[in-house]
Formats: sequence, C-alpha cells, structure tokens
Amino acid sequence: MPRFSIIVPAFGVAGRLSQALDSVLAQSFRDIELIAVCDAPDAPEGAVVSAYAERDARVVPLTSPSSGGLGVARTAGAETARGGYLLFLDGDDLLAPGALAALDARLARTGDVDVLYFAHERVHWWDSGTTTPPLVKTPKGAFAPCLAPELTGVSVPAWSAAYRRAFVTEHRLAFPASHFTDIGWGGLVTLAAARVAVLRSVCVRHLVRRQGSRLHRPGVHQVDLLDQVELVMGRAAEVGLSVERARPLFEQLFAVVLRTAAHPERLPARLRRDFFRRAGRLYRRHRPEGYRPPAGSIGVQHRLLASGAYSAFRALRGVNQGLTKAVRGAPVPRGLRTRARYALALRRPRDPGLAVYCAYWGRGYACNPAAIHAKARELAPHIRSVFLVEADAVDSLPGDVEYAVIGSRTYWDVLARATYLINNANFADGVVKRPGSVHLQTQHGTPLKKMGVDQSTYPVVAAASGSFTKLLARVDRWDYNLSSNRHSSQMWERAYPGAYEMLEYGYPRNDVYYTATAEDVARVRRELGVPENRTALLYAPTHRDTSAGYDTRLDLDAFCDALGEEFVVLLRAHYFYDQGGGPAGGGRIIDVTAHRSSEDVCLAADALITDYSSIMFDYANLDRPIVVYADDWDVYRETRGVYFDLLDAPPGRVAHTPEELAAVVRGGSYADGTAAALRAAFRRRFCQFDDGRAAERVVRRVLLGEPAASIPAVVPLADRVPAPAHALVRS
Repeated sequence: MPRFSIIVPAFGVAGRLSQALDSVLAQSFRDIELIAVCDAPDAPEGAVVSAYAERDARVVPLTSPSSGGLGVARTAGAETARGGYLLFLDGDDLLAPGALAALDARLARTGDVDVLYFAHERVHWWDSGTTTPPLVKTPKGAFAPCLAPELTGVSVPAWSAAYRRAFVTEHRLAFPASHFTDIGWGGLVTLAAARVAVLRSVCVRHLVRRQGSRLHRPGVHQVDLLDQVELVMGRAAEVGLSVERARPLFEQLFAVVLRTAAHPERLPARLRRDFFRRAGRLYRRHRPEGYRPPAGSIGVQHRLLASGAYSAFRALRGVNQGLTKAVRGAPVPRGLRTRARYALALRRPRDPGLAVYCAYWGRGYACNPAAIHAKARELAPHIRSVFLVEADAVDSLPGDVEYAVIGSRTYWDVLARATYLINNANFADGVVKRPGSVHLQTQHGTPLKKMGVDQSTYPVVAAASGSFTKLLARVDRWDYNLSSNRHSSQMWERAYPGAYEMLEYGYPRNDVYYTATAEDVARVRRELGVPENRTALLYAPTHRDTSAGYDTRLDLDAFCDALGEEFVVLLRAHYFYDQGGGPAGGGRIIDVTAHRSSEDVCLAADALITDYSSIMFDYANLDRPIVVYADDWDVYRETRGVYFDLLDAPPGRVAHTPEELAAVVRGGSYADGTAAALRAAFRRRFCQFDDGRAAERVVRRVLLGEPAASIPAVVPLADRVPAPAHALVRS
C-alpha cells in the first residue's frame, strides 16, 4: 500500500496539467500513487495523463464526468485510492519540492492523525505568491479539534491537508456533488476528526487564475453555498458540537455568506432576495447560544441578515454603483471626432445579422477569417459579412466581398453594431465588448515560439509586444478561441489566460489542403509562374525579433546553383514584409510574398524548407516533405523562447548549414523513408483537427448557434486524403 494517494482532478487545465503531474512525480519521496481524474480518455487532459501513465506505473488514469464537478471527481479518486493518506491537488497547482517527505516526517512524529493540515502558497497568474498558514495558534503535536476551536475546516481548501484514508472510509466522508464543496467537505471532516495536526511548511502552490475562481462568477450555483452551510451546521447540531466550537464555525460560514450577499451581481436578480431570506433563516436557526456579532459595519450586516432586512442591506452596500462605474470606464477609441462617432453608434441597437472580419491587422482577405467568411456566405447567407482592411489592401480583395476601410465612418459603425466579430489578431483597444456580442479569436498559426504573456520573460520580445495589460484586456473580449491541435489548446490557455471557450475545430484556412484537386494545384502553379517540369521548393523563413529588417538567411542564388536545374525556389517572406527581396535568379527564384494566399503557395510547392515558421504545421497537412533549416536554433530559442525543442521532434530532415541543406535536397534524403517517418509523427501531434471541415464547424457553432453535440466530428487522420502534389500528378 503506498504511503500517499495524490488525487488530481483534471478538467479544463490541459495547458498546466503537465506541470502539476511533474511536481508530484519529481518528489524525492517515491512511495505514492498519482490518480488523475479526467472527464474522458480522449479529452485534452486525458491525452496528457495517458502519456504519463505509459512512462510511470505510479500514474493511475481515472474517468469521471466533468459535469459532476471537482467534488465528484475527488470522491471517485478517493474511492479508487490505495494509499494510507489522501491528498488532493488541482490540475493547475503544484506540489512544492520536498512536500511529501515533509508530510511523511511530520506524520512519523505525530502518529496516524485523521487530518494533517499544512500551509499553502497562493500564486497569482503573474507568479507572485503569498503564504497562507492553516492556523496561527494550535498545539505543537497531535491534538483534538476541540483544543483549537478556530480550526473549523471550512476555510481550509481541500488541497491544503492530508486525510487518513481509513478515517475517510470509516465515516463515509465524500465531497458534496455541487459547488462550494471545499466548505462542506472541510466542515464535515473536522467535525468527524478525533486527532489532527498541523505542518507549517508550504506544501502546495495554488494558482490564482487571472479570471478568478469559478465560484465567484455569476450564476445560480451561488445558491449552493447555502446548501453547504446547512449541511455543516446540521451535522454540527447532530453531533452536539460545543458552543466554544460552534461559534467560530458559525462565524466563518456566515462570513462567506455575507461576502456573497455583498456582491449581488453574482446572483441572478430573481434569486437575490430569496438567497438573502434563506440565509437569514439559516442564521436564526443555527446561531449559537450567546453569540454576539462582531463590532462595526460587519456587525450591522449580521443583524440585518438575522432580521431578513434585505432592502436595508441592499441600501447599505450601495449595489447600484458598480454598473455605473463599469459603463463610465468603458474604453474608447482615440480622437475626438472618432470617439463621438463611435459613442453614437454604440447607442444604436446591436445588429443580430451583422458579422465583421479582420485578418493580420487589416492587411487583406486572408487566413482563417477569410475561410470562415467564405463558408458563412454559403451556410449563413442571412448574415451580412463585412471585411475590415487598410486602404492600401482594398485592391487585393475579391470583387464580391463587402468591406470597410479601417478608420472610416463605416468601420466604426459596423464595429459598434456587429453581433459577430472575427479576427486572427485583435481589434483596436478602443473596441467595446457589447452585451450579446460574440468575439471569435481564430489565431493564425500553431505556437512554436512563446506567445502572449509567456513572452514577458524574454526582453527583446517583451519590448516589442507593448503593454501586457492591454493585451489581457483584449483577451477578455474573446468568447471563443480556435485551436488546430491539443498542443495549441494547452499553450493558448497559458499564453492568453481568459474565460473564453476553446474550440478544437481545426483551422478553416487549412480546409483547402483536403478539398483542393489536382486541377487546383496545376492552376496555382501556372498563376505563380512555376515551370511545368520543375520541383517547387517553398522557402519560408520566419521573422527575427533581433533583426531590423528582412533577411533570407540563405544565399538563394548559391543554393539554386548547388541544386541544379530540376528545382525552382518559391520565396515567401513573413507577413510582416511586403516582399521577400529575393534576387531575380533567372527564373530559378520566384518571390511569392505578395501573393494573397499562403495556402495557394503551399499547394503549389512540392516540398517546404523553413526554419521555425508556423507554416510547417499547416503544410504538414499536405503530407509532403519538409526540411528544417536550423542555422541559429540555439540563439532563436534563447532570445525568442519556444514551447518545445523542434530539433527533438522535427517534421523531417534537419540541416544546420547551407551545404547540409543543399546536400539533403540534392541527394533526395529530404523525401526518403526516414523523413516520412518523422513527418508522420509530426502530423499525428499537430494535424489533429484539420480535416477540411473546420470552417463549417465554426460557422455552425458560432454564427448559427448550433449546439456543440451537433457539430460534425473531426475525421481521423488516417481517413483523410490531402490534395495531391504536382510531382505525384506528373508521375
């Protein structure tokens, strides 16, 4: 039997789950089992847990429906556990180094107590922490709870104690199947315990999410708090709890109730008065004999609650001030005339049939927004679709696309009134998130390099990124965030902390890689001027934050000389640049940077050469050869920051010098069996959700409002047929 069973509910924490599991498995104390509870084996968290279980026999995967919440998951884990003591760890928290060894040592000194409480540290999402001890004054060794009346358990999170499993089983203790379960569990545990002890060392680092606790969000679940209060106080009455212990228990429970009552926005308006009146009844029923409320304004709140005087309590708290302040603090665009125009448009009703799109800060009709726009015209023709572009990009738009020039009167009008706002970057800081509007962030690539707030520790990138506060304000507008693979889902959660829903639907821009025909490929090659009898190599290097301008990082003339006449190079610079600046090259080098569609360029190419550009993740859908030209990987990794080591899991052959690159291509190893095996593994990891129907899924869910259960499922990778390469068509 292991000494400790650590139970980790893993719902909606895919981005940080690995860190939590690592913090447990890396403990110097090894006699443990780690029970990770997911809602389904194929959930993002389930995939993470399965990988750990394959590597470490101490990891036990367990399934519990997420609809049951943390309480049900914890109970399921406890029922499966074999350890002498149970610990609970949230899926985005960390077990402090040496924690288990410290717990074991403390238990060796105190004996088998029913509960061992320990200190924890609350770590804000920006990595600033404050330590919270379990209690200031308690006996030094093991003691009966009656000797520390203030230790009621209701203010101790479930993950800040270790529980003797036999004690939990004997008393049939389980987490309530509702919200605020830590209060119910903690109170019931302490009421049942005969011997407890305290360890003042920090054993858990608890992440305080930027979006705050789910329990503090508005909703009918706030009523569950009163259920937990009634449960604990009812049990206290059953066991005949002494007045000395009942007073602090009562006071701590109703301190939580009053905090909720003081924030009426957490409850629907129709429930606020009923919540207060029920709380008052519980207060009067369970008030300990001789109890006196605290002095000051808190005491006034106690007396108003006891008398059920909701109107007086409401007046005392001044609940109407919050909404007024929120409206006054709404962001506005710069410029007096623009502010006035936008403010006027915001007074008009929101248009339920209007959607606005923007890609790459208005550079043109491109990427995921363009693909969604095209599919919306097919599946949701009743919705008016307006694309937002800069003035110099108007000529590049398809003739039948309605548009508005950024900064124009029409631009601010449609932004103010649109119900659907779709972007692969972000709208202006001054754009207001109107009630009922739906913001979809489509992203524009799979993250290899660090993104969002993860850039903050890289000075060169952070300086160019501007204010992270403004970035997070923009994130707060998102209702949905699009992902093309589980890796992206996990990284977006870290890089852009917010309350949005992740849509694992694939990237709409990549649909064409499964819908295009051989005729489409031939047409694009003709448009780009690719000779019929040449193998087209797409060379697409990424942007360097340390460079003042564009640098091809490769002498393309010399490269073409080394390859011979069989090959032609398609040069595509990063979207920050209008031209690749490549040499004319006598037709051997074709600069395709200005071409509107990177997807067309990929279709035309028989193989891809890139350094660290995210284009590799998209191109992998075509199942064509990819070569990584990593001439400065160590420098890039240190200055830009990356989420994984590309050279450990590349999509194909890797070259470090121009000579190696030419040899890989000229010798044919770029397309051999080894390269194909590397590409296959890469595709399994990063081409999970791209199957040719991503745009349809997005339109049906976001614009048409269809339920998630009715959205078309992703086609398995093995069943997908990519567009044929021109070289294969010729053969």
